[in-house]
Amino acid sequence: MASMFDLSGKTALVTGGTRGIGQTMALALAEAGADIILVQRDSKNISTKAQIAAMGRKCIIVNTDLSSDAEVSALVPGLLADLSSLPNQRIDILLNCAGIQRRHPSHQFPMKDFQAVIQVNLTTVFTICRDIGAYFIGNQIRGRIINVASLLSFQGGFTVPAYAASKGAVLQLTKALSNEWAGKGIGVNAIAPGYIATEMNEALIKDETRNRQIMERIPAGRWGRPEDFKGPVVFLASEQASGYVSGECLVVDGGWMGR
Repeated sequence: MASMFDLSGKTALVTGGTRGIGQTMALALAEAGADIILVQRDSKNISTKAQIAAMGRKCIIVNTDLSSDAEVSALVPGLLADLSSLPNQRIDILLNCAGIQRRHPSHQFPMKDFQAVIQVNLTTVFTICRDIGAYFIGNQIRGRIINVASLLSFQGGFTVPAYAASKGAVLQLTKALSNEWAGKGIGVNAIAPGYIATEMNEALIKDETRNRQIMERIPAGRWGRPEDFKGPVVFLASEQASGYVSGECLVVDGGWMGR
């Protein structure tokens, strides 16, 4: 059974892997045997890379500003132009975890912030999926793509219209890509985190009223932890474990959406 989750010899391209859920998922893929390509704005933060190297896995950092359409458009072509520099000289898994949040009342939401959220959370995700998908198809690679959605892929939230719009679109994008690519052996799925105790949710955690309201609705009786995503991401990254799963969204929320 353990072999079903063995990612040895695979290479994962990961965005948002420097902290929180993204870092934990990147480390989980490495623990399962995968080598990692970390996409970061710069190379100052080497925490994830160091932890992956300590496991005996290969890891490289590629500098890309995910808020820049030009840099994102050049990311995958740049990697593929020099496959010999990549771990295992190939890419097998894509994990799109990078995302940003902006909070304002909707009637006062600045267009600059709205566009910034859409760029990082949606446009960048599409661009990388498109380019990796083309690479998988062109090389007949039975790859796995995992996008990070959200509870706000299903709900509207408060004071986060840009984030809700972007994450709703990510879920639909995941389904659309799966419709075209599942028949080519490419699994495209999403993971939707519930309320997780990370830096992005610090404002909610510190808001006593909202924190109490959130806790009252979570059947598991606690905020989620980044470690709760280790099993789900390895499952979706393994063709042996989830080869017949595509176009789906695995919600990791302590039962929130069941209420």
